[in-house]
Amino acid sequence: MKIQDYEKALVFTIWGQWDDLLVLMVRTKDDLLSKRIEIFLHAFHYPSEQHAVVKSHEELIQYIDHAMGHTTLYALDV
Repeated sequence: MKIQDYEKALVFTIWGQWDDLLVLMVRTKDDLLSKRIEIFLHAFHYPSEQHAVVKSHEELIQYIDHAMGHTTLYALDV
């Protein structure tokens, strides 16, 4: 897995670049990252309750942080 995907996801999420986050969701090979992005974008665009948006945002950030911590240097495309 490319660690750049996680870095991009983090930047896009923090800065509210939803279009770029959507493109990353489609292109990443990490199925869990893709699903977390999908859940967040759906909650953001179709909010039923504010806490659902906040919860999905926090879960996405937590997954990115977890994945970056467990991705080895061998995953870098150098």
